[in-house]
Amino acid sequence: MSQFGKLYGVGVGPGAEDLITLRAVRVLQNAATIAIPRRDEFTPSVAWRIAEPSVGEITGQERIFLNFPMTKNPVLLRPAWDIAFREIETRLRAGKSVAFVTEGDPFLYSTFLYLREHAQEHWPEIEVDVVPAVSSITAVPIAAGVPVADGQEKIAVLPATYGIEELRSVLKIFDTVLLMKVSSVMPEVCDLLESEGLLDSAVYVSKATTQQEKIVRDIKSIKNDRCDYFSMVVVSKRTKSGVLRGKLDTFVIPGSTAPEVQA
Repeated sequence: MSQFGKLYGVGVGPGAEDLITLRAVRVLQNAATIAIPRRDEFTPSVAWRIAEPSVGEITGQERIFLNFPMTKNPVLLRPAWDIAFREIETRLRAGKSVAFVTEGDPFLYSTFLYLREHAQEHWPEIEVDVVPAVSSITAVPIAAGVPVADGQEKIAVLPATYGIEELRSVLKIFDTVLLMKVSSVMPEVCDLLESEGLLDSAVYVSKATTQQEKIVRDIKSIKNDRCDYFSMVVVSKRTKSGVLRGKLDTFVIPGSTAPEVQA
C-alpha cells in the first residue's frame, strides 16, 4: 500500500448543482483535502459553488483555495502554479488524499490538466485518478435544443479565442461546430458567420443549466455586447442528418451508387 496520498481530478459539471455525479460527490466527501481553484481571493470559485451543496461540511476535512489569475501570460501564471504544486505536493507526501475540483470535465480545457502533467513528470510515485463529468459540449446543445450529431454528421469543438482564424475552414468541413468561450470575439464570430450565410444556424448560450442561463438565437443582436466568459456558440448546419429516420440517400458506400444504413 502506497505511503503517499492519492490525487484526484474531479469534474463537477457545467454549472447546475444537481448535475454533479454521484462518484464526484463520493470522492469529494472522502478526500482529506479539497483543492479549490479560483480567479483571486475576491472571486468565489465556480467549481466549489457547484460542488459545495452536495459535499456539505465534512468533519476534519481541509479545504484550500488556490488562486489562478485569468491570463494566458506564463510569467503571471507560473508563480500561481508553483504555489499550487507546493501546497498539493506537501499534502500528498504526508499521506493525505487531495481532490482538485474543476468545472466541466477534467480532460476538456481544464486547469487540472496542468496539475496532472506536473504530477506525471515530478511525482511519478503519486497515483492520479480522474472523475469525468457532464461536459458543456453536451449540456449547451441540449439547453439550446440543438442536436449535436445524427447519422453521418461531423463535429468540431474549438475555443473561439484560439480558433477564430481557422473557423472559416472548420465551418466548411464540419456539420456542427461548438465554439467555446466566445465572450471576447463575438464581433468577429458574427461577421464570419454572416459572410458564410450561417447566422440563422447559430445559437448563443451562456451559463447553461444554471439559474442565469441565457439563450440567444439572433446572435447578431448581441454582437457588440459584453458576453459572459462561460458562453458558447453552437453552429449546426443539419445538412447530413436523417439517416436514422430513414433518409437513405444521405449515406453512400465509396465506389457504389447504392445507399446504405449502418446499425
